[in-house]
Amino acid sequence: MLKYGKDAMALLRKKLLLLIVFLLSLASCGNSDNYEAYFGGEVSSPQCRYILFCRDNKVIDTLPLDEKNRFFVKFDSLTPGLYSFKNEPDFQYVYFDKNDSIMVNLNAKHFDESLVFSGRGNEKNNFMMELFLMNEKDRTKSAFIYDYNLNDFMHTIDSINNERISYYNTEKQRIGWNEDFDFYAKSRVDLNYYTKREYYPYIHKRHTDEDIRDRMPDDFYNFRKDVALNDPRLTNYSPFMRYVTAMINNIAQDKYNQVTGNDSEINIIKLNVADSVFTNQSVKNQVLNTLAFNYLLEDQNMINNQAFIQRYDELCTDDSDSNEIMRIGRAVRQLKAGNKLPEIALVDSYDNHVDINNNIDKETVIFFWSSCSNNRTKLVHNKVNALQQQHPNVNFIAVNIDEDAEWKKLIKQYDFKSICQLRASDFRALKDKWVLTKINRTIILNPDGTIKNAFTNLMDSNFSQNLQ
Repeated sequence: MLKYGKDAMALLRKKLLLLIVFLLSLASCGNSDNYEAYFGGEVSSPQCRYILFCRDNKVIDTLPLDEKNRFFVKFDSLTPGLYSFKNEPDFQYVYFDKNDSIMVNLNAKHFDESLVFSGRGNEKNNFMMELFLMNEKDRTKSAFIYDYNLNDFMHTIDSINNERISYYNTEKQRIGWNEDFDFYAKSRVDLNYYTKREYYPYIHKRHTDEDIRDRMPDDFYNFRKDVALNDPRLTNYSPFMRYVTAMINNIAQDKYNQVTGNDSEINIIKLNVADSVFTNQSVKNQVLNTLAFNYLLEDQNMINNQAFIQRYDELCTDDSDSNEIMRIGRAVRQLKAGNKLPEIALVDSYDNHVDINNNIDKETVIFFWSSCSNNRTKLVHNKVNALQQQHPNVNFIAVNIDEDAEWKKLIKQYDFKSICQLRASDFRALKDKWVLTKINRTIILNPDGTIKNAFTNLMDSNFSQNLQ
């Protein structure tokens, strides 16, 4: 029997997937009047055992991964347009034309960098992915440009934007995509440029302590009139929401230059700005949801800012059960000091179920970690080791959010014997019930198991002050 190396077998699997896509594409070419579409692929190092296929933030289908980490689905009637797919917690967009047969290949540990589309409809999606990566590189490696004076800043971002436009025009002519896809492609180019301009005055002040808003040209924000602020197609498009968040922050800061007191005040101002800027109610609701969610990510304020939640409720007409903010609000109320933690499925390394509410007899710190960040894993466990020396009467529990095999491998690799190690076997329940929106999130319990502080951060330099 012939034996193949791992690389050869991987290549063989990819060729087989491409062959399937090619045959499906041939079959669909003769059916130009239907809306059949195929979607599948292979996910290395998956973070969960399924792919969520979504449109407008609503799950259309849950696609399980098989034993080889593959998935595949045929849609008998799929409306052309922009969709997203998730291997939680990461996601990316995919655009389907009529009769497209698209396959993806990715490593979930490096989701964006490894993602490649193949099959019928792949070229436009690979273009959009390349554009995304270009913009992400700008965001992560060009923070220093906001230190520049205005002329140098504009020269720099204009030069980058001209390169993006040239790339966009070349690929548009080569691939020949439709007008609807062009709307999203051109929006990604433009909104990336506009967002930098919105960022400039307040990031410049943060970096240099120089407030230049009074010296900005009168026409500096004229581009705002070119943004389709009330087009519903953009409401679930991340480049749009990133831009809108920056724009609203700018307007709020300009209207209220000196805002003191708690953080909810400036954030209520942002809600009011959104109410005045957006006329399409569905778009307004989504923007309000985004502003509220961003605010609620600031864990230390989640309990005490009832005024913010009240104003959000007054402005947002989305009172459906699927409203993420309402769900978070209900969950947060369950996490107030003195309550017991909502029950979730936790297991130890021997696969025994652990009821956290029945295993607390002293002050306890619960923190979270994942294989997605090896550097943070070492830092957080080192911090806990130091805290154990300072606070010997405090118990520390680490909750991992990876798959079982990955978690057990890491426990052996890092030898975390001094810290109780548990795994959340249902990440979605953990996220919903304990409002896990950041991996840095830390929960402190009293000796009787009730909540002392459900929203703190282990890596905060003053964290030790929370402990007895």
